[in-house]
Amino acid sequence: MSPTNPIRVLLADDQTLVRAAFAMLVESARDMEVVAQAGTGAEAVELARSERADLVVMDIRMPELDGIEATRLIAADDDLAGVKVLVLTTYDTDEHIMEALRAGASGFLVKDTRPADLLAAIRTVAAGESLLSPGPTSRLIARVLSAPQVPAANGAGGPDVLTDRERQVLTLVARGLNNTEIAESLGLSPLTAKTHVSRIMSKLCARDRAQLVIVAYESGLVTPGGG
Repeated sequence: MSPTNPIRVLLADDQTLVRAAFAMLVESARDMEVVAQAGTGAEAVELARSERADLVVMDIRMPELDGIEATRLIAADDDLAGVKVLVLTTYDTDEHIMEALRAGASGFLVKDTRPADLLAAIRTVAAGESLLSPGPTSRLIARVLSAPQVPAANGAGGPDVLTDRERQVLTLVARGLNNTEIAESLGLSPLTAKTHVSRIMSKLCARDRAQLVIVAYESGLVTPGGG
């Protein structure tokens, strides 16, 4: 996105002061603009449909409809296929993050993240990448592995449908590497790495890289502290 074609951001949080602070931050960036603000999950869904935002910064705990269900409705709407969701949370709501990712969120951050990191996260998710805040990730994965298994994507298979190289790439995606880092690790060109990731997403019917992370951990391809 360029200043002439800014990232259109919808802010969803039930706290007016929090929304105001986020709005000031987003508007301070030349490559983004706030197109709407929502105080409930229901408003977030309605405004996502009417304002055609590129990205929704979504709080989890909101009245009427929580951020997880709002995310699920946005992700399930074919007319909103291009809308990304970046979930904000606090450490005491880690148990909801996997639900949010399964619902279609492209990533999450904790609310005490640095302003510059939030702006960077918006750019990352708007560009089609996934983003997982490093702080809660290990605790999150531990919860995932102890929870009942729920398919991460609507595909017919898991990593068994992938080639050996694709499984290698999926493993690195799950470890948080971007395409350039994957390319360097495997001795590939960045374009080849990107192509592998796209093919993996297609085979697993995954919405984005965040769902690939879920597949990798839930299938046992990757384990906390292992590979």
